[in-house]
Amino acid sequence: MAWHDNLTKRKKTGGKKRAYRTKRVHEQGRHPVETALGETKRKKVEGRARIEKVKLVKAEMVNVSDPATGRTERLEILDVVRNPAKADYNRRGVITKGTIIRTEKGLAKIISRPGQDGALNAVVEEE
Repeated sequence: MAWHDNLTKRKKTGGKKRAYRTKRVHEQGRHPVETALGETKRKKVEGRARIEKVKLVKAEMVNVSDPATGRTERLEILDVVRNPAKADYNRRGVITKGTIIRTEKGLAKIISRPGQDGALNAVVEEE
C-alpha cells in the first residue's frame, strides 16, 4: 500500500513521525495460500469494500482446456509433476500458476492462480 511508507519513516531531525491512522483490516498482509493436492477445500477472506475473495486451499479436480479442439473438461488430478516456481514447492507438491500436473488425459499446465482466484484451470501440455 502506498500510505505505509510514511508511517515508519523518521523526520530529518531523527524524530519519529506520528502515524496519522492505524492499519485497516483489508490492508493487512497474509501468508500465501499454498494449494495442495487433496479433497477440495476453499477459504473465504474479506477484502476491501466487503468483497469476499475465495482461496483454494486443497484441490482434487481441474478444468483442463485443449486449445486444439477448444473443449474444456473437468478432470481429476493424479499427481503434481513439477513446479518451476520454487524448489521447495516442487518438493512439497504445491500447486501454483505454471505447475505441471498429471491428469487422465496426460500432462497439463496450470494457468490460473488458485491461491488468488479460488479456481484451478489448466491447458493441455504438448508432449
